[in-house]
Order: sequence, then structure tokens, then C-alpha cells
Amino acid sequence: MIQIAIMGLGTVGTGVAKVVAENAKQIERKLGEPLQVKTILVRHFQDGPYRQLMTDDFKRIEEDDSIRVVVETIGGVEAAYEYTKRALNAGKHVVTANKQLVAEKGSELLALARKKNVNYLFEASVGGGIPVLHPLTQCMAANRIDEIYGILNGTSNYILTRMVRTGAFFSDALREAQAKGYAEADPTADVEGIDAGRKICILADLAFGSQVDPAAVPMEGISKLSLRDVRIAQRAGYRVKLLGRCLRLPGGGRTAYVAPHLIPEEHPLANVEDVYNAVVVKGNATGEVMFYGRGAGELPTASACVADVMEALQASPRREEIGWEANPAGFRDPMELHTRYYFRIEGSLTDAAMAFGQVEVLSEDGETAFLTDSVSGEDAARRAKSLNVLACMRVLG
Repeated sequence: MIQIAIMGLGTVGTGVAKVVAENAKQIERKLGEPLQVKTILVRHFQDGPYRQLMTDDFKRIEEDDSIRVVVETIGGVEAAYEYTKRALNAGKHVVTANKQLVAEKGSELLALARKKNVNYLFEASVGGGIPVLHPLTQCMAANRIDEIYGILNGTSNYILTRMVRTGAFFSDALREAQAKGYAEADPTADVEGIDAGRKICILADLAFGSQVDPAAVPMEGISKLSLRDVRIAQRAGYRVKLLGRCLRLPGGGRTAYVAPHLIPEEHPLANVEDVYNAVVVKGNATGEVMFYGRGAGELPTASACVADVMEALQASPRREEIGWEANPAGFRDPMELHTRYYFRIEGSLTDAAMAFGQVEVLSEDGETAFLTDSVSGEDAARRAKSLNVLACMRVLG
């Protein structure tokens, strides 16, 4: 019998306990022996099917030699960071879905895991139930990864889908997402691009092998997005999506950011709707490969956690290829990137042309919406200073 522990019994922690119990036969067949949840760390005891497993004393996990893997689903950084370090120091594998912890402290925790000859695995931290990190680090290991981009947050994608399909304003679509349980009471991390930003940092860390500090990554969300721009884009053959993006830059260096984009309607990402996520990985040998599915939820995320538990137990003794250097040097401002931009201005086509030269007009009705030629973000910002800008977005491709 293999014993594991869970830290935190929220949505994901409960899902892990369910997956271990409901898929016991399949898991046992693959591991060669049964897998059992022995202890669950909670802040407050509560009635339910797991009441007899609960403890509020981490030492019961830390000092129990029969517990081989700890699944961290607490969230946040403070307690999760402290308990993760203690579990690794105790010689236990740790599996997590905690994107904030991995993005901010992953390099340090991976180094500690290597020192203690155990695994620190976090597949669920980026794609939820979508397998992304394992294919990135193993299946595409022969590639130089040049770019990763995608829809990394299901809540914001659901809101954008409702704005397109029903013409709902952002505030109404957000309330609908909250009513359906897709958005938290405080949706800041989702709608302001923070959740997607943490995920793109982890992807960039693994793809490029060096730390990307989340504090250095510009993260723009959708809370200020106007339904007017969504409609203009749709009429012109584009969809508006919130993308996280990281790139290897010519001449060395790397960058990452999160921002709304106009995506051509024929692009596969344009048809990723509701709470679904999709991640595109561009390798120099494979070209673009897309991973698609539900990016969150109790059972999809729990499935990825339990898969990591099984991998940690089967790895002999640990996965060597997981990790990145702690040095953040080489990160460059994404405003250096060249792309087309969408602008909506209070002014005429003449005003737009005077600032940007030749432009593609999407709408003229007192305000002017247009697309620029490819320019750097710095150049776009400089030229736009002469205009009364009402909205600005990047264009993918």
C-alpha cells in the first residue's frame, strides 16, 4: 500500500481524494500496488467522507515515514511554501497545482528537490487537466522552443465568449460566470490577467531554461475591454482573446506578457470558447503544436495531480529534465516586439494616417477603428501620443 497526503481540502484537494478512490483499480494496475490517501491537512475540521483523515498538525505528515508523496492544494505562497519546503526536506515527493508558488518559488523548490533526491512536479499548475508540461519537457525535448502562446484562463475566455455570442457587456458576463461557479467572488486574478501571467511564466521557465520573474511580466486583463471593440473585431473577421505569450528573441533574450489580442477567425484559437483553454507550442522542428481542453475544474485538475503522484512514484529516482536556472538575466521588455496593432480613436481616418501612415480601416462612425502595419510596441506608443486613443490591442500573426 502506497500512502500519500493532501494539504488543503478545497476544490482540487477534494478532487484528488475522489480520483484516488474512484480510479483505484486503474491506479493500482499501473503502480503495481494500491494508492491510498492517509492524511489530509486542513485549517478547520469539517464533517464529511474524509473527516477521519483530517489533521491540523503538519507534523503528522512531515514525520510519517509511510507517506511518500504530498499533494499541495492550499494555494497562495506563505503556508504552501513553508510546508512544501518541509515536506521536501523530509524526503517526500511533492505534487502541486499551485501556479503562484511555482511561478515565484519554483526554481528554489526544484533545487531543493534535487538536493533531497525527490520530485517536485506541477503539471496541473498550468493547464489544469490539459497535459502541457510533460509534452513540452519530454515529447518535444529534441526541439528548440521558440514561442508559446495561448488561452490560459477559462474564466476570462468564458466572459469573452458571452460578449461575442450574446452581446453581453463585460460586467453582465462576469456576473453570469460567477453565478455558474466559473469565477470567484473576487475575480481579480482571472480578469486582470494575473492567473494567465503566472502560467506563462512557468511555461517560459521550462521552455527557455531561465527564471522569468512574474513581477517583470506585463499583465493586462479584460476588465477594461469594451463590447464595442469586440463587435468591431467580429465584423472584421477577428475574435478577441486574452493570450499569455512568451518568445525567444532574435539575438538572444526572451520575453513574456499577457494581453487581449485580435485573432483571425480562421486561427484555431479563435474557436476556443467558454471555459476551454488552449496552448500553442512552437518548436523549431515540429512547428506549432496545440493542446486543448478544460483548463480548470475539480476533476480535470485533480487528474493531473494524481498523474504526477504516479509519475513521482515511478520515476527512478526523479525526473532530471525538470528545472530552470534561477538567474532572470536576459528578460527583455515585450514592447520591443513587432506586431500589428488595433486602435480605436476619437478622430478621423486622416488623424490615423498622419500618425501611422497606411492603415486598414475597420470602422468609421465618429470614431475610427483601424489596424496598423507591423511596428514595435514602443513605436506604436510613440505614434499614438498624438491621438485620442479609446482602445488598443495587439493583433496575433
